[in-house]
Amino acid sequence: MNKRPPFPPLLILSVGVLAVSVSAILIRLAQDDAAPSLVIAAWRLTLATVILLPICYSRNRAEVLALRPPDIFPAMLSGLFLALHFATWISSLNYTSVAASTILVTTAPVWVALASPFLLKERVPRPVQIGIALALTGSVIGVLDSMGGNSLLGNGLALVGAITAAAYLIIGHRLRKRVSLITYITLVYGSAAVVLVIIALAAGYDLFAYTPRLYLLFLLMALFPQLLGHSSFNWALGYLPAAFVTVTI
Repeated sequence: MNKRPPFPPLLILSVGVLAVSVSAILIRLAQDDAAPSLVIAAWRLTLATVILLPICYSRNRAEVLALRPPDIFPAMLSGLFLALHFATWISSLNYTSVAASTILVTTAPVWVALASPFLLKERVPRPVQIGIALALTGSVIGVLDSMGGNSLLGNGLALVGAITAAAYLIIGHRLRKRVSLITYITLVYGSAAVVLVIIALAAGYDLFAYTPRLYLLFLLMALFPQLLGHSSFNWALGYLPAAFVTVTI
């Protein structure tokens, strides 16, 4: 641990895992109602940012105003990787099963573990290496029944989603040592929301042509998988190694 946490990190990570576990199910429900993947991603991050902005303004205004380019630019880069993560992973659910997509996108620890010694100067402990090996074995078994046809495209997109998620978490681990959680996630989620809205509009999608049920699903995604789930992981990144945090997912 980098410092003494106010709450047990394993408890917070457990809450985060439960919260993100409903993500793929909510996304598939939205896709079944004809919501495009890019629109789903854009609304998820936009609503999360809208909820965070007044909280950040009232509680962390001084910190935000004191931020300098060495903090702002990496946060925006992290947001770009988060946007690419959602754009590729959510799109993958159009082509492969929920189980296969989720298994592949959660191989992010492999990429974090490979990069940590070089980018974070963190050694990956033997127990975490064993956990990653077990996760990889399960991933191979889990996707064997969803190969061929469009599932190859879906599985490939999910894998790209894992790599971009790893980049987002690695940057977050570095920044969370000096930037508070609310400030960090507001910057990152906000940057990701802007990127996704631009991509969705450039692709010709209408952001305001959907049913009340769909907007409710967008809100549920913002509240639970995003604000509760991802924010739990970002909180833990301030206290635990990035490889450990990602392997819990």
